[in-house]
Amino acid sequence: MSRTVSAWVTSGGDILGVAGPFSVDVPWWAEVGPVVGQLERALGVPVLVVRLLDVDGGEGGRDGHVTYHVEALEPPEPGALKPPKQRAVHQGLLGGDEALRSPWARTDGLRELLDWASRTLAALGRPVTGPVEQRRTWNLAGLFRLPTGQGPVWLKATPHFASEEATVIAAFAEVDAGLVPTVLGSGERRVLLEHIPGEDCWAADAATVEAGVRRFVAAQAALVDRRPPGLRDRRDEVLGERLRELLDHTADLGLSSQERAAARRLADRWGRLAECGLPDTVVHADFHPGNWRSDGGPPVVVDFADAHWGNPVLDCLRLYDFLPEAARSTAVRTWVDAWKSHVPASDPARALALAEPLAHLAYAVRYQEFLDGIEASERPYHEGDPAGVIREAVRCAARPSLAAMEVAG
Repeated sequence: MSRTVSAWVTSGGDILGVAGPFSVDVPWWAEVGPVVGQLERALGVPVLVVRLLDVDGGEGGRDGHVTYHVEALEPPEPGALKPPKQRAVHQGLLGGDEALRSPWARTDGLRELLDWASRTLAALGRPVTGPVEQRRTWNLAGLFRLPTGQGPVWLKATPHFASEEATVIAAFAEVDAGLVPTVLGSGERRVLLEHIPGEDCWAADAATVEAGVRRFVAAQAALVDRRPPGLRDRRDEVLGERLRELLDHTADLGLSSQERAAARRLADRWGRLAECGLPDTVVHADFHPGNWRSDGGPPVVVDFADAHWGNPVLDCLRLYDFLPEAARSTAVRTWVDAWKSHVPASDPARALALAEPLAHLAYAVRYQEFLDGIEASERPYHEGDPAGVIREAVRCAARPSLAAMEVAG
């Protein structure tokens, strides 16, 4: 299946018409670069995707037919748009004052964000030299590429339930400046980052994985007892309590009583995990190889929106799940060896075995935070995710630990 698109196009608050349906090559709903490109060619004017309005079909944030609200920055070519139908219904969709709507999902907020970025860069002597490239927009982030004479700069905006990335990056930069991007400017829920040469590390080889894991663990070990201000508390006992609250008080998870009971029993593992002796530190919490960038050297780590203070075992398990199979054993063994060298009295291998189902339960807590913090039209991105990962945790606990087998094997 692929993604098809329709767009309700506005300009300055006026509904101009509808474009589409048309197909785009990239299936992911949040990836709006191809949508912008198609619409700009069709309308003959620059546009920005404001937000997702509706999805028909597809799942997991991809495929199906997606309808967006798009703002034209200039009047489009005559006849380029079809007259809108159901105007009253969609006037409400495009307007209103949705309390949970992100600032970059409003036309005025989007313009303010881009104006702020341009002013900030101009004050640094790096004025924007061309059109802004909108790459991604959804409930978790707005991402834009801004050209300057000294190279591209990335603008990222994040929601109220995300960590302040500039603060987390600054903490890591104090112990290893080359591990993280360079922050050029920041404000509340927004950051300007220097471009990182190279590629995302989805296909990371064993050498890249070993270098990345050792470097990141060393930085985490150096940050023990140095919790950044305002960083979310997700220590073992806190996560256990948050999961119990989720299971006890959220009626619409769609879980059976047996599934809830099995998940509650797993929550007891957090106490045993704490006994493994790993220190609390800054946890990335989405440490997959797509959040690594490398041009052949040790990778730079990006995207700290989910960062928290807690047990670092979650990062190894997240990495393991997304790596190519050939690199997984390297990741596990390097991580175990690195933590053992930094904290000799700890038992990182046992922590991995205990935490494999707990990682999925931690994601359930986080996914519910997403759902609680977004407006209704964005819920298709995450609907069903808490229940899905809770079920995976129960299945995971019933089979031998894959990560532990890598250590043994």
